[in-house]
Amino acid sequence: MNNQTMLGPWLRRFLTEHISTERNLAINTRLSYRDSFVLLLPYIGKQARKPVERLSIQDLTSKRVVGFLNYIETERGCSAQTRNLRLCAFRSFARYVASREPACVEWAATIRAIATKKTQPQPVSWLVKDEIEALLEVPDIRKPRGRMEYAVLLFLVNTGARVSEAVRVKVGDLQIGTHGTRDALVTLHGKGGKSRQCPLWPRTENALAELIRDKQNSDFVFISQQRNPYTRFGVYRLVERCAAQVPALSGRQVTPHTLRHASAVMLLRAGVDLNTIRAWLGH
Repeated sequence: MNNQTMLGPWLRRFLTEHISTERNLAINTRLSYRDSFVLLLPYIGKQARKPVERLSIQDLTSKRVVGFLNYIETERGCSAQTRNLRLCAFRSFARYVASREPACVEWAATIRAIATKKTQPQPVSWLVKDEIEALLEVPDIRKPRGRMEYAVLLFLVNTGARVSEAVRVKVGDLQIGTHGTRDALVTLHGKGGKSRQCPLWPRTENALAELIRDKQNSDFVFISQQRNPYTRFGVYRLVERCAAQVPALSGRQVTPHTLRHASAVMLLRAGVDLNTIRAWLGH
């Protein structure tokens, strides 16, 4: 079996070179693609009765891929949306192989012909002004931890930033402390290496100014209680924990993305045109 038919070398180049260097996909997308194959390979190896390192391109048949997609739905309890995300990674891999090895074009076509599963669109939820203010009152700003949590929540509502963008904000990305000379801004680094600037409210500026006192430009703005930069999951837990303490939000699922929607709705109700909102949110 030559190197052109072995699955391993193709997969290595796809994950370490193609999606990161050539396509410059967002880090979360790259991790999702990697995790898709982490789950797929043992399943294919079991079906083909081979160790993973001996799998070939031809072992990755469309029938086995469909079987795997059914498996993660029925056995692992994954949603149809997750099933479709996994399939997206496999299709992208098939397209990559076919573009570089003509002998695999027919194989790639069978993988790319696998249909996505129809799903119902998820309802878009957001918070109204009173609910946002109630959420912001939960952190105890008399304590350092509370002031940090308040700043995180306020920043998400103000900017509509994705969690992955918010946790990467560094002191050097902020333009604050220049009252009367220029507007307070933050530079957000979004998907595909694209950056954008968002204005900051005066109270957001004040909350952030206290956090970054005596910090260097290379330091992260949002630091957890363990003195480490906040993670995406840490922010999710923070939002869910604070929302659980707001009676008006009882029974509702509130996530950082809910705050992103709330930011967009506030802009829309303020009369901001859709193109500006798209630019603000990084769409």
